[in-house]
Amino acid sequence: MIGATSRSIRWAQAGLLVNAALVLVKLIAGIIGHANALVADAVESSADIFSSVIVWMGLSIAARPADEDHPYGHGKAEPLAAAVVSLMLLGAAVGIATMAVREIITPHHLPSSWTLFVAAGVILIKEALYQRVSRVGREVGSTVVVADAWHHRADALSSLAAFVGISVALWQGWPAADDWAALLAAILVAVNGIRTLRPAISGLMDEAPDRAVQARALDAALHVPGVRHVESLNVRTSGLGFYVDLHVQADPAMSLEDAHEIASHVKYAILYALPNVLKVLVHMEPFRESGKVPEESVLTLPPV
Repeated sequence: MIGATSRSIRWAQAGLLVNAALVLVKLIAGIIGHANALVADAVESSADIFSSVIVWMGLSIAARPADEDHPYGHGKAEPLAAAVVSLMLLGAAVGIATMAVREIITPHHLPSSWTLFVAAGVILIKEALYQRVSRVGREVGSTVVVADAWHHRADALSSLAAFVGISVALWQGWPAADDWAALLAAILVAVNGIRTLRPAISGLMDEAPDRAVQARALDAALHVPGVRHVESLNVRTSGLGFYVDLHVQADPAMSLEDAHEIASHVKYAILYALPNVLKVLVHMEPFRESGKVPEESVLTLPPV
């Protein structure tokens, strides 16, 4: 868990540095080269700087251990940061769209041809950054890192729109083409903001993770000697990890000490099967054939 958090924070810091450099490059190139799509792109990238800071802070807080005031840890900081980043994407989309519409109705100069090279360079850098950060986010299971990766993809898309718009403006002699491209970029950014907001809300609402996680936890519990039945099993996400609680049924004739041993084995079996699990709560119950849960209510999971 510590390694995953450190890895995520390192890429958030890398994104912060890259975004800061690209904002200056695009803003200066857009102003000097009369490329409004690049200026709009710079505005979107400036939001990326703040989002990278939020990602960094969210991951740092989520990694803190449980304390007296937060007995279940600080994991909610991770989806909360992801939600803020997603809302910033939506805000950036509104800002870009407003700027684009204003420039469409205002006559202005054609963009300079060299701004095409700036846009192309940004596309390559941001797409490479998206690919890397997205892979890290999937590997560590972080919604906020994935959201931050989509910020990089959104920046690449807005730069691509700027590239197309500037090309059309120069080719057709139509100055407003790059403004229409900026408006298209705003729509793409908004779509990505909505796309990353949903998993963040799911994390805040304690939505169950992928069914594969439950299936692995259930399989680990059922393979512990002495476990006769698992009546219920619930998993919830907390930051980069999970909390698991389950009801395990065993022989009612066994001693309390033996039942405690089985509960301990179940706990460590799940922790071994799922290294990202933060805590396992096992509730032991007596198993009786006559009192067994009806077949239709028994916990079942689809094959993975």
